[in-house]
Amino acid sequence: MPDTQVDMDNLAGALRRETVKKNVAAIHISGKLTLLQRKLSNVLLLNAYDALTSAPTHTIDARTLAMMVGYNSNDFDTLRASLRALAETVAEWDMLDEQGRQEWGVSSLLSFAKLKNGICEYAYSPALAQKLYDPKIYALINVQIQRNFSSGHGLALYENCYRFVRTGSTGWWALDVFRKLMGVDGSDYYGSFKHLNAKIIKPAVAEVNKSSDILIEPEFQKKGRTVTEIRFLIKGNPQKAMFEIDDEDGVRNLKIYKTLREQGVSDRLARQWISEHGEDYVREKLDYVRGRDGVKSTLGFLSAALRDNYQAPEKERRLAPNPSTDEVKKIRTAEQEKQDREYEERAAERSERARRLTIVEELVSRRNPTQRDADKRLFLSGLDNDLDREHFRAHGWRSGLNATKIFEFWEELEPGVFA
Repeated sequence: MPDTQVDMDNLAGALRRETVKKNVAAIHISGKLTLLQRKLSNVLLLNAYDALTSAPTHTIDARTLAMMVGYNSNDFDTLRASLRALAETVAEWDMLDEQGRQEWGVSSLLSFAKLKNGICEYAYSPALAQKLYDPKIYALINVQIQRNFSSGHGLALYENCYRFVRTGSTGWWALDVFRKLMGVDGSDYYGSFKHLNAKIIKPAVAEVNKSSDILIEPEFQKKGRTVTEIRFLIKGNPQKAMFEIDDEDGVRNLKIYKTLREQGVSDRLARQWISEHGEDYVREKLDYVRGRDGVKSTLGFLSAALRDNYQAPEKERRLAPNPSTDEVKKIRTAEQEKQDREYEERAAERSERARRLTIVEELVSRRNPTQRDADKRLFLSGLDNDLDREHFRAHGWRSGLNATKIFEFWEELEPGVFA
């Protein structure tokens, strides 16, 4: 186990929240971030927000961070590359202060970031931290909803529209400003409105309307035949409830859900674990973690135990350290034997599912981006309810809710692949 002690109170508090306050200045300067980097930036801000101006640095368990962003928790190369990109990206703001005076400033998005012993430590410059913490001008970015996005342009448009939801319109933006918000300024290709509309505006609008809690509609202003400005009309999405993957009267009433919440696990993460692994499995791993001595990060260790199926040594699961065969027969009841068989069956099932998911990941990694997109579309077309579809959009090929269908899908594509 890592020696670094995570501030679990701060981490638990951050994970309990569903939204992050995103300052207008930060939204306006992050247009060139990729989808993963944009999501990562939001999650880091969510984790740090309570202590943004009072603590010089902030920490979060690296695997928990990866899980919240929504990618493979073992892919530390991608995490390192994304943190490096945030540190190398320049943030620039130009706004009025409280006295109405113009203020211009520039800073890197992260002043530093490091990974050590499974912990991500990072910091913001004092000036940028003040801007990010300012409660007067901010948008509420829902970290759960952001995981539904599959393109950086879609998420960028959502962030820039959401803060105007109460007014119903973004107001008019010059096309040069809009290109900057989308991170395509300086591109000759997107200097053409025809290309900008076909490749950026229409796909991004479609994704916001499909994947978020708002509906937007673009409007254009022209000078002669040339489009010069754009604005977006905004209203709430009546299908917002579809983004709550688990029904509140089901999972939230389970005893194991309440136990996880008492341990500082967020609502979203608790429901995700129960949905993916099942109530009994989560309870088993929680009991296992409670029995470990010297655990620094309870939440991080529980996440690893669930993912890698940590099990107590055999002697801990027996009534005696080294019982003989005759003693076992005398001591153990029929019910205990039944429980052991069920335990072994569940363990075998989980092991087989993990093996198959690993094979699926390998199959996906071999395919080019066009094939991957086609595979996802084909699989989604075969799902017959919103719950299954939204769970797959959120978790991809590791969607526990769709595991059986995922295996059937890939078996049909490549017969015998799981043999």
